[in-house]
Amino acid sequence: MLVLAGTGQLPIDAALFANVGDDSEHPATLRYVREVALPWATRHGVPIHILNRVRRDQSTETLWQRLTRQGSRSIPIPVRMSNGAPGTRSCTADFKIRVIGRWLKQHGANADNPATVNIGISVDEIHRANTRRVEPYERIAYPLLELGLRRTDCARIIAGAGLPVPPKSACFFCPFHRPTTWTAMRIEEPELFDKACQLEDLLNDRRAVLGKDPVYLTRFNRPLRNVVSPGVQFLPLAAEGDGACDSGWCMT
Repeated sequence: MLVLAGTGQLPIDAALFANVGDDSEHPATLRYVREVALPWATRHGVPIHILNRVRRDQSTETLWQRLTRQGSRSIPIPVRMSNGAPGTRSCTADFKIRVIGRWLKQHGANADNPATVNIGISVDEIHRANTRRVEPYERIAYPLLELGLRRTDCARIIAGAGLPVPPKSACFFCPFHRPTTWTAMRIEEPELFDKACQLEDLLNDRRAVLGKDPVYLTRFNRPLRNVVSPGVQFLPLAAEGDGACDSGWCMT
């Protein structure tokens, strides 16, 4: 969407990036935003605003801070419960939707004058469209769906603008990671993987004190460090989701 906007194909007033925290978002995403997206957007006249969650006392809160705050009992990320089902999450609403909504309202959006919020869901993920509540101050649009663009089309458009294709955006400890993502992290980013394991340990230490069942960052009902073995790699076509036919792995 940024390339489409910068080349005059998608009219927008601003691009918004809700940063869940430099200690929470995957470092590769933060590097891409700051070193690639921001300079390119500036050259092409597209303003990008990096937004943070701000408390009532005007201090900034990150998702990692909320998860690790001493005495906290809430788990806002979709950890897997002992039966394998995902737990209730509030991270997207608190650190993305509400943060962006606050900015929109500060800049004049209201029920009588709603802002058009373009969300970058491609045809591959059409099931994700219209799955959340629409707030009175916004009107949701899906320009990639309207243009019939798949993920491979998006990568082609980005590369055509002379930019590297960005990595998938997610918190490095997100329980929605696929096994291949965890495996790659353990091999290529061991310090980040260990930090995710330590978070899982912290959450379960707290739950043990409260007499509650453990939770996990994967669906395998085992600690992360015991699920992902170092040195084990998956073939692309054997992976979930990203290895599906519509990802382009088949080269057809």
